Amino acid sequence: MNSIRMAEEWLKEAERSLSAGALNSSLLCSYLSMFHSARAILFRDGYREKSHYCIARYLEEVYAKKGLLEMKWIDLLDHYRDLRHASQYSTESFVTEEEAKSALDTAKEFLERMKRLLEAIG
Repeated sequence: MNSIRMAEEWLKEAERSLSAGALNSSLLCSYLSMFHSARAILFRDGYREKSHYCIARYLEEVYAKKGLLEMKWIDLLDHYRDLRHASQYSTESFVTEEEAKSALDTAKEFLERMKRLLEAIG
């Protein structure tokens, strides 16, 4: 699945960025890994997103409300989408090393959870 492969590539890029001390880049790449992981679910269901926000809402409506996905994953996707937005567009937001590491760890777990969801729904 191309979107999962993209998620894996963004995860590798997040690791390289963190190792190089490029904290903003690492956070952005971690979020993009999560975005592509979640997007794989939409693609599987025959949909394309209209915005980053819509992906989380789709997962919430279709999978969380049916008990197939824990709400914490949607909350994390929203949280890192907001951090990514602030990192890119705010002049007062600076990513810390702790935030970048946390984003990377979360992105790894998120990718694995989306893979398990894909397996479960066939």
